[in-house]
Amino acid sequence: EVDFWIIPIIQGFVQIEELVVNYSESSDEDKSSPETPPQESSCVDDVHPTFLVALLSRRSRHRAGMRYKRRGVDKNGNVANYVETEQLIHVHNHTLSYIQTRGSVPVFWSQVGYRYNPRPRLDKSENETVSCFRAHFEEQLKNYKKQVIINLVDQTGREKIIGDAYLKQVLLYNNANLTYVSFDFHEHW
Repeated sequence: EVDFWIIPIIQGFVQIEELVVNYSESSDEDKSSPETPPQESSCVDDVHPTFLVALLSRRSRHRAGMRYKRRGVDKNGNVANYVETEQLIHVHNHTLSYIQTRGSVPVFWSQVGYRYNPRPRLDKSENETVSCFRAHFEEQLKNYKKQVIINLVDQTGREKIIGDAYLKQVLLYNNANLTYVSFDFHEHW
């Protein structure tokens, strides 16, 4: 009965833009200029394809917090600073959606202290983490079916302990709908 008084809100970002693709033979500079007037299309269906592009990011209300102050997973499988970003493209009566999620590594870990980039530490054992890790990915797989995990943790430096714990949990979970990829920015910098 109180729904009338509750206003649904999100913490996030929304932007919607209309893009017109011009297939003219003009120079690359002319194509990228916002002042370039639309020209006759050479498209097969003889129309200027118009794309409606929307970008929506929604931040979870569970475990939101400041960086370095809120890390890891909780007992319900919620990870810190979780964000779902959806890209929608609408063209010729078809709508395409691509969703990317991000969040803290779903193990019990923290960073203590106020200085820049404090050393991470594991707060619970591997066995204590298994059920919460499982809860996190069961929810993810229920919502998105298959997932590719891209681990961006430094694989050799001070974050190695977190990356190793993450990989161990993925191996223990052993789910065919998860693909694990480790990408170390430091190696490609």
